[in-house]
Amino acid sequence: MVNPFPRHKTKIVCTIGPASRKKSVLKDLVRAGMNVARLNFSHGDLTQHAQDIQTIRQVSQELGRTVAILGDLPGPKIRIGVLKGGACTLNKGNRVVLTTRQVQGTADLIPVQFPDLPRSVKPGERIFLNDGFIELKVLEIKGEDIICRVVIGGGLLSNKGMNLPDAHLSLSAATDEDLGFIAFGIEQGIDMFGLSFVGGAQDISRVREFARTKGSEIFVVAKMERREAVKNSREIIEAVDAVMVARGDLGVEIPIEEVPLVQKQLILQANLAAKPVITATQMLQSMTANTRPTRAEATDVANAIFDGTDAVMLSEETAIGIHPVTACRMLSRIATAAEAGRSRVVSGTTVPETIKRTIELSGRSIKETLSLNVIRSIVSLGIRCVAVPSRSGLTARMISRLKGDAWVVALCFNDAVLKALSLSSGVYPVPKGSLSSDEDIISYLRDHGFVRENEPFILVQREACPHLGVQSTMKIIARDSAG
Repeated sequence: MVNPFPRHKTKIVCTIGPASRKKSVLKDLVRAGMNVARLNFSHGDLTQHAQDIQTIRQVSQELGRTVAILGDLPGPKIRIGVLKGGACTLNKGNRVVLTTRQVQGTADLIPVQFPDLPRSVKPGERIFLNDGFIELKVLEIKGEDIICRVVIGGGLLSNKGMNLPDAHLSLSAATDEDLGFIAFGIEQGIDMFGLSFVGGAQDISRVREFARTKGSEIFVVAKMERREAVKNSREIIEAVDAVMVARGDLGVEIPIEEVPLVQKQLILQANLAAKPVITATQMLQSMTANTRPTRAEATDVANAIFDGTDAVMLSEETAIGIHPVTACRMLSRIATAAEAGRSRVVSGTTVPETIKRTIELSGRSIKETLSLNVIRSIVSLGIRCVAVPSRSGLTARMISRLKGDAWVVALCFNDAVLKALSLSSGVYPVPKGSLSSDEDIISYLRDHGFVRENEPFILVQREACPHLGVQSTMKIIARDSAG
């Protein structure tokens, strides 16, 4: 029985919204390759989110396919208030006043939902509105008013976001509202939480400590979208379970021309730490309305995979787009093609080669040595599958980060590890269940199309050795035609 679903190794995260929450559409998304369903808590209410969670679980069970759920927390997003008529236009060169007073907004006076704004900015600093498309320069501050000049104008809608790239804000990444969403998510069994506007490791510690008061150890995805996050990336990556390169706000917080390099650096750091990394924002943005992506978008997705990303994410494309399933299917096609050509991209300077050299130069742990030997065996013997019984997911991730050509089939001891590995590239997580013997594993791999008859595969195990304790071992299992 060969699995009928797509077999791209790069994981696909789809944002669920009005365009995709119907059960029939969710089923089509899973068939098209969705591995993780993202719920954006910045939109909708808890009743709707609870219904979406229930529907996703039903679809996962009916299709026999693991689908993890990511709850994306809003974080301390700074927004403008309500504008008269819902919109206005800011013209270049005009003066505009941002105010913390309760007023109805116009093109000359815009309310802001951030009481500390007058104390957070200085004359000469920049303020961006509407995802960076509008730029203001602070001229002076008078009480609750910030007088600005419009440097780059444009249309503005009520409640749009604001970015302060030159200011140093002491905002916690987790607001009281976020903590409420975490409590809701724990109650609903959400598998992972996206923490927005992370600044340092202390932000991760706060949400973990809160979750423990609810009796839960949560899986945290740090969204890298602030200048401080880039600066503190190493400590953040060490503290979290996964990373998201959130290029939307990141491209406003730092010069947009720096985003490609920062993306590569963050992905490499996550790979070295064996933490899964998601690349997000505008991956196939044009497919929100169109049935085909631009050439630049297809190239962007492929390059993120060449960079070493574990997962790619769709936002508006699947949440409110006209063609959500088509967009997911296209992402699967691009990923499959990129993976097939990855080993031919500038041989010797690819991300896996960089990781291997870094491990060899910095000293190896037992698991690192094991993962390197697994990859070498895959290359030398043409192995197409590695089976890894997994209690924590670490060994599977350490092999996965080297982006070998073989599948890593993780035989998971619990549901939390099963869902967590849904983010790791090249890892196919399954419940270990009754797969206790080599014969059971061989039958499963063959029945699901991972190995052919008499084809060798690698089995990584933890075995108890007298006087030595528990040891990790690698076995190459092969059969001749005689069986």
